[in-house]
Amino acid sequence: MKAFLILEDGTVFTGTSIGSTREIISEIVFNTSMTGYLEVLTDPSYAGQAVVMTYPLIGNYGICHEDMESARPWPDGYIVRELSRLPSNFRSEDTIQNFLAEYDIPGICGIDTRALTKILREKGTMNGMITTNENYQIEEILPKLKEYATGKVVEKVTCAEKSVLPGDGPKVALLDLGAKRNIARSLNQRGCQVTIYPAATPAEEIIAAKPDGIMLSNGPGDPKDCGNIIQEIRKLYETDIPIFAICLGHQLMALATGADTHKMKYGHRGGNHPVKDLKTGRVYISSQNHGYVVDTDKLDPAVAVPAFVNVNDGTNEGLAYTGKNIFTVQFHPEACPGPRDSGYLFDRFMQMMEVEKHA
Repeated sequence: MKAFLILEDGTVFTGTSIGSTREIISEIVFNTSMTGYLEVLTDPSYAGQAVVMTYPLIGNYGICHEDMESARPWPDGYIVRELSRLPSNFRSEDTIQNFLAEYDIPGICGIDTRALTKILREKGTMNGMITTNENYQIEEILPKLKEYATGKVVEKVTCAEKSVLPGDGPKVALLDLGAKRNIARSLNQRGCQVTIYPAATPAEEIIAAKPDGIMLSNGPGDPKDCGNIIQEIRKLYETDIPIFAICLGHQLMALATGADTHKMKYGHRGGNHPVKDLKTGRVYISSQNHGYVVDTDKLDPAVAVPAFVNVNDGTNEGLAYTGKNIFTVQFHPEACPGPRDSGYLFDRFMQMMEVEKHA
């Protein structure tokens, strides 16, 4: 069946429908990862977006449910050049086609994803529609595309209730803003007892549990849409509890302490982004997925200073908070693209909790 991708600048790509045949409007973003398509599909940070994979062949090793980063896939749509019809991997349990159909996610294959990515890089991220309706009226569609906004997606992806991963080490409170499973797993593997809290949990409840440390997770959407959560994070900042934040959590901590964020032209999404640790000068290969960034021009050094920088474009990749046991990063140390380049950040968090415990 034919499918069409219509961008808000009027560009139309024609391909073949994959997955669900329902019509969607979403923000179109691209990911440059060569592998890990299942981790991309199940990353809650993609809620409210349709993902273009720049690597030309997707699905060649099938679907292995053990590798999912959450209970289900989150993108509104999926866009690829070529979809493998016959996956070859001893761990494969299903095909991407079936996986997309099962979760009612529409997709399109057979389009020139290089041309599409060049448009998104030159003009910036834009909204688009995936449809199988051959009689579409572009004059009617374009105003709808311009109106679309991802909205408050953190509420959509966060857990419904509190849960605990048992451990005999430090107690960590993980605020689930759209957390990937490997964040809790990375802490649990280091012996932590991890209590996962829904995003709307009051700060008082977390503080009353007397955690040894607090983790603020990744998540989707514009950080400025999270006004109530930002207020609660400010209360967490004002305690002496060690805090480590990733991606959206990093942005929300910055907003909670008076800094600003802005939308990037096309964001960072992929498993090959070099980041420099400003303290050591060492460069790490990181996994990233974000369309917003902390504005370091409006950063008060009495509150926080840059700790990491993106080697490609000089944007902020992390902050160290002055006089506080708090550090935050924009990239994903749990995602292992290096494969273990930045896992040491979890060890740093462990040391912070240990020092605080014996202070």
